[in-house]
Amino acid sequence: MFRRRRRAEEETAPAVREASPAPARTTGPWDAADDYPEAERVDLGGLRLPVDPRFEIQLRVDGDQITGVIVLLGESLLQVQAVAAPKRNGIWDEMRADAVRDVTAAGGALEERDGPFGPELAGRAPAQGQTEPQPVRFLGVDGPRWFLQAVISGPAAAGGEAGDILEDVVRGIVVVRGDEPMPPREVIPLRLPADRQPADEQAPGREELRPFERGPEISEIR
Repeated sequence: MFRRRRRAEEETAPAVREASPAPARTTGPWDAADDYPEAERVDLGGLRLPVDPRFEIQLRVDGDQITGVIVLLGESLLQVQAVAAPKRNGIWDEMRADAVRDVTAAGGALEERDGPFGPELAGRAPAQGQTEPQPVRFLGVDGPRWFLQAVISGPAAAGGEAGDILEDVVRGIVVVRGDEPMPPREVIPLRLPADRQPADEQAPGREELRPFERGPEISEIR
């Protein structure tokens, strides 16, 4: 009797639906596998960054490793870094908590709010060479096995045309994660542009690069 009831329940039980695939991205930052729009970008290995004569691109170097990218627009900065992330879970929630703790400990203050890329942090944070905390925004995007953090500081953090330009830079970024295994939060490797042209005269510890006939200045910060 119990066996017949079990068979009847199995026959009438609704079929389990398979999970739907993640929806395709409709805006950047993009994954290298996405069908992203064509644009002029500088290839830095793990990141492909939009170029524009209105801003300068600098590469942050730690020893022999390029660890991040800085976009200079007037008195404003955009700092970008891509790191590895778990396959199934994003890390932006953890990174926001870390940023709030670190900035608060340094004498600044951040509040969470909704932004064009989802949850973000905005407020003031200490800046090198400044006596008072400066306006800042922390943006974060979880991608497939990667996380992109972008920090806007200076006047652009308050919005306006400069803020729109730097947000568009973030939207145009393509992240090239690669297939090799990497622990979470490890920096995705970057490299110098293959077609860079060193300047004739270079300041100590800095190499100026001009990979395009018309485009941004690209230099290293050590």
